[in-house]
Amino acid sequence: MKTHIDFTTEHLDNASLKIFGAYEKGEGKDKKAVLSWSDKDMVKEFHSITDSETFTGSKGSNFQFTSSFGETVIVFGLGEKSKLKSEGLRKSIANMYKTVSAKKYTSVALDAASFNCINKLADATVIINEAINLTSYKFEKYLSKKSETSFKEFCIYVNDKKIKRAVEKAIEANDNITGSMNFARDLGTEVPNILTSVEYSKRVQKDVKDNLKGVKVKVLGKAELKKEKMGMFLAVNAGSAHAPQLVHLTYTPKKVTKNTKHIALVGKGLTFDTGGYSLKPGGSMVSMKYDMCGSATVYGAFRAAVLNGSPYKITCILGMTDNAVNEHATFPDAVVTARNGKTVEILNTDAEGRLVLGDCLSYASDLNPDMIYNAATLTGACLVALGTQVCAVLGSDKACKSITDSAKKSDEYAWQLPIIPEWRKDMTSSKIADLQNIGTSRFAGTATAAAFLENFIGEGIEWAHLDVAGVASDQSHLPYCPAKGGSGIMIRTLHNILTTK
Repeated sequence: MKTHIDFTTEHLDNASLKIFGAYEKGEGKDKKAVLSWSDKDMVKEFHSITDSETFTGSKGSNFQFTSSFGETVIVFGLGEKSKLKSEGLRKSIANMYKTVSAKKYTSVALDAASFNCINKLADATVIINEAINLTSYKFEKYLSKKSETSFKEFCIYVNDKKIKRAVEKAIEANDNITGSMNFARDLGTEVPNILTSVEYSKRVQKDVKDNLKGVKVKVLGKAELKKEKMGMFLAVNAGSAHAPQLVHLTYTPKKVTKNTKHIALVGKGLTFDTGGYSLKPGGSMVSMKYDMCGSATVYGAFRAAVLNGSPYKITCILGMTDNAVNEHATFPDAVVTARNGKTVEILNTDAEGRLVLGDCLSYASDLNPDMIYNAATLTGACLVALGTQVCAVLGSDKACKSITDSAKKSDEYAWQLPIIPEWRKDMTSSKIADLQNIGTSRFAGTATAAAFLENFIGEGIEWAHLDVAGVASDQSHLPYCPAKGGSGIMIRTLHNILTTK
């Protein structure tokens, strides 16, 4: 299903379904619907219907009628206009799309002006387009019977030709973002018996070849990881039947100088996590296919930023493996040597993501970026602290602030958690190694994990760790996200950073 932006009334006039928005105004018995429609004749038709007097435009309500020309018209209530910000509009459009897609219409057109709650028609149109692209996403490749939508295209009518060029440019950029979010969703929702580390690597390489012209690709397998002395990464992969893959992507903008900012993205790509010998309970092992969503998040952001011509040099490092159990798997109490030379006592093999990330962060640090952002579904403790709605951010204050500020602009939730000296000391409390991979207490797991990762960040590099364990999948509270499956959340936040001067 594709969206189509139209600056003439051709599609709107001929659509079998016309969609308009309405706001609610007034108090008590004085509540009434307020219409800001571009089609004034349709406004008159609405008011000519006796039952329309009972429709107040309350949030989530709708009013349906048949026009004098025979087409169906649905008016969706948006609630009070002053309370409906950009995220409210995004959610309202998502709910609207779900309502109309469940019915049979040959063609559908929406009047953007009637939904312009933010009083910026161009921006409202982009949000409408974004919401439809994200809500219409489906992952049905393994279903024998796939769901169908009767209409193949969704028309958004904009009644101001003066903004045509600006809207078309913004829509193109927005399509790159939503397309990248949906690509990341595909990766996250893919099943683990198919998306092995090698298959994951191949899919990213193919996408780069097909869509990201000029991006350089370097892939490190087991032999190369050994040469890089990535002892932590290899320890996690030791029990796997599939080769580890470190995918190293490099984007350089057309206009580059010695002052061009260099940003590195690092993602945890655990295609499945059994916990290793520290085996997870059966119930906790379900959905561990999502343990690679950190890498899908940073790749999605990288992809969108490249397509939208980021002014920065961007490096993207994806560490891919699974954490399985066989006779070669790493035992608890093992000591390994990280890429940066520090020894690590592995007290819990289920704290594996930080081992892969640590070596990847060391690798990224040696490339001398100005900033490193890493994303990982790292800790269950993150869900205890912030639920499934908020991304935890830890690291240097400057880098963390860039994330929380960008998240606010992108209508996503991010909250900075501290890394205190006591937690840093706790990660060095091993009696036989420089570091241990878990804290001595079961509390503050998200922060102690970040305190561990901090040991692998190069001196002077700004760094933010995004724990996306809660937000990377199953965002049922967001109507534009799949209730089950990869979400693509935090891609917009990172993309904003990667493309804003």
